[in-house]
Amino acid sequence: MNNDNPTSLIAGRCTLVGAGPGDPELLTIKAVKAIQAATVLLVDDLVNDQIVQAYARPGARIVHVGKRGGCKSTPQAFIERLMITAVREGETVVRLKGGDPFIFGRGGEEVEHLREAGIECAVVNGITAGLAAVTTLGVPLTHRDHAQGVVFVTGHAKTGAGAAEDPTDWRALAATAYNARLTLVIYMGVSGAAHIERELLHGLPADTPVAVIQHASLPQQKHVATTLGRLQHGIAEAGIASPAVIVVGDVLRGLAAAEAAVGETRFGT
Repeated sequence: MNNDNPTSLIAGRCTLVGAGPGDPELLTIKAVKAIQAATVLLVDDLVNDQIVQAYARPGARIVHVGKRGGCKSTPQAFIERLMITAVREGETVVRLKGGDPFIFGRGGEEVEHLREAGIECAVVNGITAGLAAVTTLGVPLTHRDHAQGVVFVTGHAKTGAGAAEDPTDWRALAATAYNARLTLVIYMGVSGAAHIERELLHGLPADTPVAVIQHASLPQQKHVATTLGRLQHGIAEAGIASPAVIVVGDVLRGLAAAEAAVGETRFGT
């Protein structure tokens, strides 16, 4: 063994696993196998408890490392240290994340820190909430007649020293979405809905269809179909809260028409 190589001293392994939007049946087979093999599971708040209960091996160490906006969160640096320590101790570590690890899940940051520690990390994709949310409503994200592409964007910016006050140029994004016919999928945007609405209205018409979906794919899912000009009011009237995704674009016109025809805002699936 070459002890000059730090990776030669690492006995364990680590995998970032996407748990999907919540419905356990939306897990991939590869995700299930990784969870079953883990001796240590670091589990995010948005992961359905049923997934851990169904697939974690007996005796596995389960550590809940929640990170939710507006709630007490486990520091990211602590999570990364815990992952590195467990791998070096020979554990099979799974970092279990809601949705997909590489879509607003800090998966990229964690992979970078693991590599700096000499640890290569595998990644298992999961179905991201932005996709699952509209699918439950029977709506596509792209459509040849309405949307030529889709943009995933966070409504919750990085905070702390050196962070921009609002790094997302919503006005430029709105203009691009209008000119290029793009669907916007906004994660973690409910708390900033009023600001997002005001900024997007500089480039998109007020009657642009919008849907806001909470708890996508879960039995308690609910949604509101509204327009960009009534985004914040629609969220308030429907009692929508986080976790939720906001979808903006003409792909929703069919949904808006269907719900207008029955004369009510539909909740659930």
